[in-house]
Amino acid sequence: MMRREFTGRDMAMVMVAGFGIVVAVNFYMASLAIGGFGGVVVENSYVASQKFNGWLDEAREGRKLGYAAQMARAADGRLMVTTQGVPPAARVSADLRRPLGRPQDMSLQLEQAGAGSYLSAETLPAGRWIARVTIAVGDQRWMDEAEVQ
Repeated sequence: MMRREFTGRDMAMVMVAGFGIVVAVNFYMASLAIGGFGGVVVENSYVASQKFNGWLDEAREGRKLGYAAQMARAADGRLMVTTQGVPPAARVSADLRRPLGRPQDMSLQLEQAGAGSYLSAETLPAGRWIARVTIAVGDQRWMDEAEVQ
């Protein structure tokens, strides 16, 4: 059996094909990354850094209240928040955003649906959401964030 000699031209074709595959995969992955990021995390990182310690103080004060909340999609598609330790006079609201893809934000006011249970008036569109729930009682605020599907 006669074997063909491996020449410099063959090596050049192997190199071009190998690097071509790497470049094609990199362009594909970059296009997926760009298409999956919806926008700006913060408008101004300097201003956000100046507010950071205040945010930490708010979180510490919120933890002292001892509230707890679980967020879920109700059977009819509305946002349901089940709370523990929250007084009946509490105002509950939620700010929702998509974790991936095109940016989409919603703000919902929740109405009390029973002891420690709150429901939104609007249904939640299908898909994944990050819900930031705020419970306000007087001048005290408590916040928590969770994914809702």
